[in-house]
Amino acid sequence: MGYRVVVVGATGNVGHEMLNILAERQFPVDEITALASRKSLGTEVSFGDKTLKTKDLDTFDFTGWDIALFAVGSDATKKYAPIAAKAGCYVIDNSSLYRYDADIPLIVPEVNPDAIELAVKRKIIANPNCSTAQMVVALKPLHDRARIKRVVVSTYQSVSGAGKEGIDELWDQTKSIYNPTDDKPARKFTKQIAFNVIPHIDVFMDSGETKEEWKMVAETKKIIDPSIKVTATCVRVPVFVGHSEAINIEFEEFLDEDEARDILRESPGVMVIDKREDGGYVTPVECVGDFATFISRIRQDSTIDNGLNLWCVSDNLRKGAALNAVQIAEVLGQRILKKG
Repeated sequence: MGYRVVVVGATGNVGHEMLNILAERQFPVDEITALASRKSLGTEVSFGDKTLKTKDLDTFDFTGWDIALFAVGSDATKKYAPIAAKAGCYVIDNSSLYRYDADIPLIVPEVNPDAIELAVKRKIIANPNCSTAQMVVALKPLHDRARIKRVVVSTYQSVSGAGKEGIDELWDQTKSIYNPTDDKPARKFTKQIAFNVIPHIDVFMDSGETKEEWKMVAETKKIIDPSIKVTATCVRVPVFVGHSEAINIEFEEFLDEDEARDILRESPGVMVIDKREDGGYVTPVECVGDFATFISRIRQDSTIDNGLNLWCVSDNLRKGAALNAVQIAEVLGQRILKKG
């Protein structure tokens, strides 16, 4: 016996990936429906070998449905997620709306699956920010061994993190550089993204950090340990899919790089590719379409007593969004819904 599943925002990049991953992982689905805004009504989307026509989110009745995967913005989520939850349908939300609510679990299944029990209260579960999700998968097993005091992370985030508009802008600007008569000014991003990097993701805050950087701090504390100090610099780079992170970690205890490598090799969701030779590491183009969080360049930081550096790469549309949401649904099924 399987579940009745709703994918909200099925026509977007993340919604498409949710449908793909549900099929790939053979999630136990008895019935599935794809919802979208009225302007996308009737658009066809794929689920395995099936074709679904999107239905209208505004008029949909969530009664009798088990799980709703939300891949829409915070405004739409604010309106429709409580409706779904009130109807008895568990909501797994990919927006930032509920991430910092103390009553809503924020879950990365390889890291804090036990937090799912909190979902019974309001029937809403938050999916973390894409840059946070892959980082905490790498940090948690090391924290369990040597207790992390501080993390300094610089991200190299792909344009797909900004949605289809971000992908289109990189594509159009790249073409226009080779055709000077076809100028494509920045619209989605604050500056030219083609052949450039932009140290600015989301809005600026009074502290000088951007909201994206603040998210990494707040979410890491909520998911792993509130005592961990985190400082982040988040950068948009001209890559279509795949986020990368250079992570510096300071521990309370000494952790040898070889032991860290062994720990990570045995950790769920992690793939270690770490050879000290040309090409002995993973880059964003190699992670696209994969489920894993890839770790490379593991090495001691000799400037502090208990420090390590590592390089972390993952498909942001998968582990950073759709895959993590489906994994949450799997944990929800195993621990709370528990159907056949």
